This record gives sequence, C-alpha cells and structure tokens, in this order.
Amino acid sequence: MAVAAAGGPVANVYPFRDARAAPDPVLEAGPGAHGPLPVPLVLDNGSFQARAGWACPGPDPGPEPRLQFRAVCARGRGGARGGAGPQVGNALGSLEPLRWMLRSPFDRNVPVNLELQELLLDYSFQHLGVSSQGCVDHPIVLTEAVCNPLYSRQMMSELLFECYGIPKVAYGIDSLFSFYHNKPKNLISSGLIISSGYQCTHILPILEGRLDAKNCKRINLGGSQAAGYLQRLLQLKYPGHLAAITLSRMEEILHEHSYVADDYVGELQKWRCPDYYENNVHKMQLPFSSKLLGSTLGSEEKQERRQQQLRRLQELNARRREEKLQLDQERLDRLLYVQELLEDGQMDQFHKALVELNMDSPEELQSYIQKLSSAVEQAKQKILQAEVTLEVDVVDSKPETPDLEQLEPSLEDVESINDFEPLFSEETPEVEKPVTTVQPVFNLAAYHQLFVGTERIRAPEIIFQPSLIGEEQAGVAETLQYILDRYSKDVQDLLVQNVFLTGGNMMYPGMKGRIEKELLEMRPFQSAFKVQLASNPVLDAWYGARDWALDHLDDDEVWITRKEYEEKGGEYLKEHCASNIYVPIRLPKQASRFSDAQAPTRGSGASGGSAGEQA
Repeated sequence: MAVAAAGGPVANVYPFRDARAAPDPVLEAGPGAHGPLPVPLVLDNGSFQARAGWACPGPDPGPEPRLQFRAVCARGRGGARGGAGPQVGNALGSLEPLRWMLRSPFDRNVPVNLELQELLLDYSFQHLGVSSQGCVDHPIVLTEAVCNPLYSRQMMSELLFECYGIPKVAYGIDSLFSFYHNKPKNLISSGLIISSGYQCTHILPILEGRLDAKNCKRINLGGSQAAGYLQRLLQLKYPGHLAAITLSRMEEILHEHSYVADDYVGELQKWRCPDYYENNVHKMQLPFSSKLLGSTLGSEEKQERRQQQLRRLQELNARRREEKLQLDQERLDRLLYVQELLEDGQMDQFHKALVELNMDSPEELQSYIQKLSSAVEQAKQKILQAEVTLEVDVVDSKPETPDLEQLEPSLEDVESINDFEPLFSEETPEVEKPVTTVQPVFNLAAYHQLFVGTERIRAPEIIFQPSLIGEEQAGVAETLQYILDRYSKDVQDLLVQNVFLTGGNMMYPGMKGRIEKELLEMRPFQSAFKVQLASNPVLDAWYGARDWALDHLDDDEVWITRKEYEEKGGEYLKEHCASNIYVPIRLPKQASRFSDAQAPTRGSGASGGSAGEQA
C-alpha cells in the first residue's frame, strides 16, 4: 500500500521495508532418526540462496524447504578474541553493514571455495537437527550448475564423503529438477528450458527427457547484474543520496516494483507522456529525520553553548599542562638523583647514568637541571593562574578570556543594558516568528524520495539487451534463435511446443509475454508454440529434487556410493533425467610417451630391447 512519509496516503509513494533476516532456529532431529531407513536430505545449493529440507516418503511429503538462507558468510563481529566465529546466512541479519566483508563460495554459479562451502553445509546440517560430528547418515540430493566443471564436482564429493561420511549422493541441475516437478509424471517430454538466476541465464534443450549438453548456452547476466545496473542509474540520478542507495534496496525494487516490457522502445515512448509518468512512477521513500541540522537558537542558548565550549577547552588545556608537568617533574627527579650520585662520590654509577642520559659532563647536567627546574616552576604558576581564571569564569558566568582583561571596566555598562532586557522581551518573538514559518516550506520527505520511472523496465531489460551495460553478449532472444537454428525443422517444432521458464529472475511481471513475443517474431508464419512459467520459479528446483529423490529412493543406478567414489574418483557422475552428461577425463597414455623416450636405446643390445618391450 502506498503511504506518504509525512502523513496521509499519497499515490505511488512506497517506503523501503529494509527487512532484516531473522536467525534460523535449530530444529529437532529429522524424520530419518525415527524411521527404518534414513530419509534423503535435499540441498538446493544456489549462488543467491541455499535451501535445505527432507524428502519425507508418504502421501504428504511436507511443505516448502525447512531452511532458506543467503549463501554468504562473514567473519565474526567480535574479533579474534571474543568473536563468535564466522556467521552464515540469516545469522547475519542485515547485509549492508557487512557488505564489504561478505564472502561466497561461488564464482558465478560454480562453487570454488571448499572452506566456505563447508560452512554453508555445517549451517544447514546444524539447523536441520542433523549431527555432523562423525558422519551424516543420510543420502543427499545436491543441485549443481549446468555443465559443472569436473574439478568442482570432485571437491564437492570429497567434502561430502571425506568430511561428512555420507552413504551416497546424487547430483542434478536445478532447472532440470524444476522441469521434472512441473511436467506430468512418467512422461518423457522434450522442450526448451530458459533458466535465469542470480548470476547466469541458461537455455537448455531437452530431447526425449535428456539434456542435449552440446547445444546448451549460457549468458553471464542475471539478478546480480540487474541490481548493480539499477544502483548505478539511481546513484547518478540522485548523487545526494549516494550512501542510501544500497544493493539490498535495489533488490527490493527489482523484486516488487520492476517489470518487463513487451516492446521496450514503445514502452519508453509512453514514459515521455507526463500523465503516464505521473500515474506509473513509483516514489521510493528513504528514511530521514525531521530534525533540521541548522535549527535556530536563541541568543541565550548560543551564549550558554559558547561558555560550555570555553570551559571544555580550558579543562583540556589544564589537563595537558598537568600531564606535561608530571613528566617534567619525573625527569627532574631523575636528574637530581644523578646529581646526588656525584655529590656522594659514586663516580662509576654517575658515569653510567650520564651515558644513559646521553650527556657528556657534569656541567651539562647542571645546566639541564636549571632549565628543567625553571620550566617546572613556570608550569606550576600557569596551572594556578588557570585554576583561578576558571573559578572566576564559573562564578561570574562570563565568557571572557584572560586576554580580554581590558574590557572589564565596561562590565557596569553591560549590566545596565541587561537591566532593560525585559523591555524588549515582547518584540523578540515577533522577530523569530517569520523564521519558524518559512522553514516548513522545504518538504524534507519529498527530498528523500527516489522517483523510479523508466528504471523499472531498464534494469530487467539487460538479459534481452546486454549492450545496455556494455556487455558484448547475445541476449535471450538471439541465443534462443541460435539454438533453434542448430536443429532440423521438425525438431524445432517439437522444442517450441514446451518452452519452460524457471529461476528467480523469471518472476518479473510481463516476462512470459515478452518471451512469447520474441518467439512470435522468430518463428515461421502460423507456426504454433507454447510457453509455460514454473508454478514457483524460485522453489520448484527444490521441490523437483525432493520428488526425484522419492521416486528413485531404491534405484542404485542413479546414486553414487562411497565405494564408487573411492574407485572412480570424485568427478564421477551417474546420469539420470535431471543430471549433467558425464564426460570422463581422458589422459594421454603414459606408455606411448615412455616408449618414445626409450626408442633410441632399443637397438643397443638385447637387454635394452627387452626393457623397451616390457615398458
């Protein structure tokens, strides 16, 4: 609801919610602790948000994932001594004060930092009630990126099997799990998946229920780049509110106030109309304080403030004099002690003391004692004078300094003027009245408003036109056309009958209509196509992984066991309908290189030939 900051409701004024994440409670032990078989754990490991929950068998598998948190962590605020250690996800509360120290295990959408990934898994297991000390006795279904590098999967398998001791794991692509959740059961279907998330946008062709990995395409743009672009636009538009335009608030504008235009150029032309602008602009209200910094003060208040400042300055100077006097007195006492050594005839100790003081002769010591004694006496006299002056100022409440003693004879005239002050008391409010009435003319609430107009469509448009932010990449429409051109006409007609949209960046209003418009322009005349939006583009990946785990709970052909991990390596993958294509590492044969190196020695004798043949 649009509510004005200064009072009643006003059209198109929206306050920032600045929502803080509530710490996740530590839940009870999972249902696997009470059943005959361990229940699978489903982890949607996203670069923006991680989601974790149980795949409970039965007619009611349960509601949405029990745990959702931002996939970031930061060092404890208490420092090295009293800190609480690294904080993860919702335990951070508001991200903006810690934005500079946030760290993520992801590079784009691929996990590369094993230590930070371990923190995220520890947080998930702990708040789900799973004891990760020793081992985690639950199968795990884990999402990964499209065409995930083998090294990233190897690190993840090593972490799960070596650190947590899980019995088995299954990997799958998040967008394919979402596709699995939304298609009818036991139906082998083909289609095109357009998945746009926080860091990347992927277009995946599906042929007869399996991923065609050779024709997958990726665009390095997503919600993160849209938020950064929107932040730059508003900071250039409102340089006075530079610090208040944060990434968290830009994400709030994207999630709640942005939309995708069917015709971008035509929509911009509409915004040129003043009436259309006034009806559709969203005024985002920044928090502000109604107290003016330069508020007018009366003459008595100004005089009192000056006196307080003068007293603080005098106290500070007196404290500095006392500290300097104390240091000089300690130095003088040490010098006098050295002089007593000379008078007592202890020459060895006297010469050692002179060396420590960096002095050459007793005459130099004596001159230094005289100078230091006079300085101590002068400092004592200044301190006494300052105390007397401070007492006079406190009693008489006069702001004069000791340098203004020549003005003291005029105090009687000042007191006589003060006697007539009540005569002018009635005129003083009349002088101050115009000042108080003029100040409210400046609307402080309107000054702290961000007018978000064309920015509502410019930020989401970057996935269709990456050139808006200077990226030399093809947009979604061009990439879609490029993928379709790689297939025959019959296969193209089959793919466009099931264009599936998923991912958090597909939740903008108008996104489905824009994809339909782009397909209408690129497809032949009177050809048919169908575009479907996921029922829940954000959580369907987790739902699909849960459904898949329940459907394949007893299927050993899709789970990677610890024995297979030890035999075939961490990069090993078992393929299924929602997985990547496994491409094993093909290393060059060592025997051929060794035989080439031994080739010159084969003709040297019988022993050399036999050795080469054995190699």
